[in-house]
Parts: sequence; C-alpha cells; structure tokens
Amino acid sequence: MLDKSHKHVTCSSCGARNSSLFGNFCDHEVSQVDEQKACAYYKKSQPIFIEGSFPRGVFCLNQGKVKIFTRGDEGKEQIIHIAKEGEIIGFRAMFSGEPYKVSASTLEECNICFIGKEDFLNMIDTNVTLRNGIMKELSKELGDRAIFITNMAQKSVRERLAFALLILGDIYGEEQINLTREDMANFVGTATETLIRLLKDFKDEGMIEIHTRKLEIIDNEKLMQLAGR
Repeated sequence: MLDKSHKHVTCSSCGARNSSLFGNFCDHEVSQVDEQKACAYYKKSQPIFIEGSFPRGVFCLNQGKVKIFTRGDEGKEQIIHIAKEGEIIGFRAMFSGEPYKVSASTLEECNICFIGKEDFLNMIDTNVTLRNGIMKELSKELGDRAIFITNMAQKSVRERLAFALLILGDIYGEEQINLTREDMANFVGTATETLIRLLKDFKDEGMIEIHTRKLEIIDNEKLMQLAGR
C-alpha cells in the first residue's frame, strides 16, 4: 500500500530510478533533479493530463501504473499504453509545442514526480546522457507502437486479447494483472461483454487463472502461439 503521508521521494532513494531515463545519472545530476521536482500522491482514476491541454512539464512514475488513452467520436476510450514505475510521461507533446493528443489517468494509487517544462528542457540541453536516452526512448516507442497498431488492426479479437495479455504480463511482472474489465476491453479494442466471454474461454483452456478482478497468466507459451509471437 502506498504511504499517503509521505509524498516526496528523493531520486537517490527511488526504487524505480534505475529503470528510468535518470538511471545513469551521477550523484550531482541526481541532486539537480531532486531540486527541480515536486512529488504528489494521486488517487486511483485521477487525471494527470487531459487531451487538448498544453503541457507544463513531465511526470515521472515513482510508484503505480497509468493508462495513456484517446477517446473516439462516441467518447469510448482506446488505451494505447500503460506506463509503469520508472517511466516518464508527457514529454512528447512538450517537444512538439502542441496540445496533448492523448490523456493520462491513474489505474491505481500512484506517487508521481513532476518536473517543469523549462527545467526539463534545460536538463536535456546540458545532459548528453538524458538527451540520448530520450532519443532512444522515442525510437523504441515508434517501433513498439507500429507493432501494436499492426496487431490490433490485423488480428481477431481472440488473438488481440492474447497479445494484450502478454504485454500486460511484461508490465505487471511478478504481480497479477490488475485491470478492470472495462479498461482491459479498451486496451484490446473490443466490447466489455466480449472480453468477459473470451477471458472465460482462456481460463477454460488453461491459459489464465481468474482471481476475482485480477488475472494470472498460467500458460505463456500457449498465449504466444495464439498471439503469433
């Protein structure tokens, strides 16, 4: 459980820093980030930024998970990414100088650090490690997004669910997958009723186990075969 009474986390004590863009910073650079950031506790389902608003800075996830999504013409969400501990979100729109094309909202209780736009851009100008890390991150994201779109556009719903569960398995690691059925359906790109039926099929086929709301992957190989990975 997240400690709500202690919101500020120093970068030196952050358990997620090693997997973030700040992972290779020296002590002096870590101290600089500490001086320029502010930390805040977010409740579950709390917005972080909204599509159409202008970016004021970047958000680094110290603890918890966040969904990045767009809304269709009828207001239905399409989740395009789930960010986990150590990820920095919001910097793409900041570089373009345009409003956010996506929204971000917490999936669970989160502790999130914020760095203002000017401070973060100054960091990039003066820190080659950070600049190279962001370029690498953007390149990787482009490739990952192309694979995600191709899979979601060309596969059946059953195959898409298998593909999505593999992604979620990587995100949640040793934890059980903890998403509402509605959020999972919005990630797969299908109706909630269809998702619930397919999850039951997957359970009957021995690929997953259902623990009330949470899911556990039982047969990774079978999911990979179904997803075509």
